[in-house]
Parts: sequence; structure tokens; C-alpha cells
Amino acid sequence: MRNPKAIAMLILSVVIGAAATIVAAGWVAQQGRVASNKIVVAATDIELGARLNSQMLKTVDWPSGSIPPGAFTTLEPLQDRVVKTSVLRGEPILETKLAPLGTKGGLSAVIPEGKRAMTVRVNDVIGVAGFALPGNYVDIVVNTQIEGDGRGNNKQISKIVLEQILVLAVAQEANRDETKPRVVNAVTLELTPDQAEKLDLARSVGTLSLVLRNQMDNVGVDTRGIMKRQLLAGDTTPIETVEPKAKPVVKHVVKKKTAPVVAVIASKDTVEVIKGVHKSSVEF
Repeated sequence: MRNPKAIAMLILSVVIGAAATIVAAGWVAQQGRVASNKIVVAATDIELGARLNSQMLKTVDWPSGSIPPGAFTTLEPLQDRVVKTSVLRGEPILETKLAPLGTKGGLSAVIPEGKRAMTVRVNDVIGVAGFALPGNYVDIVVNTQIEGDGRGNNKQISKIVLEQILVLAVAQEANRDETKPRVVNAVTLELTPDQAEKLDLARSVGTLSLVLRNQMDNVGVDTRGIMKRQLLAGDTTPIETVEPKAKPVVKHVVKKKTAPVVAVIASKDTVEVIKGVHKSSVEF
């Protein structure tokens, strides 16, 4: 004989399970009906300076409450726009990541207003063994000679001449997503006009080296450079500076003129003495 209580419990369990299934299905359906809009995202990885086209982009559903400011809903406004930063696949295309309208593609699109791009030759040592990648910051050291007394007594010196210089590109690539070192023969740097003049002069008077620095370190340093005698002999004497010789001061002495003393003999026993405007007589 079957136990009626066990049958009742089994039936109750089936009913409860069916009810839970119905509730869960309704909740999932409700979540699927969350309001969404179409926005444009990158269909592939896009390098900075690239000109956009329809093959690089696609539209996807995005929750309406979390659409980022500056997003685009259609592809047409993005045709031939230039990105000024790298964009990863699936990342929304925003106005803040685009160069101004009318900008041509290439590296010039990512150079900020008031800055310049300048390329210098490097090798595997100067280029920090390939670790000076786009997006990194470097200091520039020049090794040259200080002119001596004209008898061949020139003094060798190394000194940091530029600090916190942004690397825009290595060789001819400006991809900032790559982290592996690459040994190249040229590095393009972002400079102000004044810094460009200094760098051009530095590479003409000596050899350059790049010094990689922390991207978050923006504290400047003021070094006086180091000379050969300081490096090898431990000489702590500061680097000499040539001071202009002071011109001798010429003092003009004005002599005061005095009136001559004139003696006039008036007679045999009397002498008349005239001093300036004073007149006196002396008798003998």
C-alpha cells in the first residue's frame, strides 16, 4: 500500500518547482526588455592617426542609461574622421577620441596645438634597448665638450638638456598598445618650438642618449652635468664658469685752481702782498 503522505509531498514539490520556473522565466524576460539604443563601436583595433571607414565600425545595442557622452548612433558622421588615440575592438567611438573635422590622417593629427614632432636617430643603446615606445616619456642627455682656452684643453661633459619628452612614434609606427621592446633606428618626439631648437643644437654638438622615465613622474630636476675628472677622480669641484672680467674704473680727478700770489714792491721798506682779492702791506 502506497503512502499517501509521500505522494502528496511529491505532488507539492512538482507544483513548487513549476512555479519557480515560471517566475524565473518571467524575470529573465523582463531583464531582456531593458531599454537600449544603438551606438557605434570599433569593429577592430584602430591605431591613432587612422582615418575611419565603415569596415572599422559597427553598431551594437547599449543600455540607454549608460551610454557614454559623445557617442555616435550612426556610421555616417564618422566617415573619414581621424582618431587621435588608439581604440580597441568593441570600444565606443567618442567625440573626445577624434581629431577636429577636416584633419588629415597620420601622425600630424595627434600633435597638440603649439607642439611639434621631431625625429632623431637612435640605436639599440640610445633607444633604451627598444623600450622607448610610443606613449612613453624620456629625458635627453647630450655628451659634448666644453670649449677650453684654445690650446686643445677641451673638457668632456654629459648633461640632461630636455626632460619628460613624449615619444610619439618609433620608426614609422605610432601604435601605443604594444609593450614589447623594438629596436629601431629613429624615434619621433613631441616638443615645443623651444625644445625643438635645443634638441637640434644638442645633436649637432654631441651625441644623444634617451633616458626612460616613469610616466607618472613629472618632477623636474636641475643637474649641472658631470665631467670626466668628476667621474673618474671623484673631484667634487663644481664646473667652472667663465665670468667676464670687470672693466677698471677710471676716476677723474679735478684739480682746484688757486689764485697765484703776487708780490709787489712798493718802496724800499714796504712790500705790498696781493692774495686773490685781498691786499696787504708788509713794512721792513
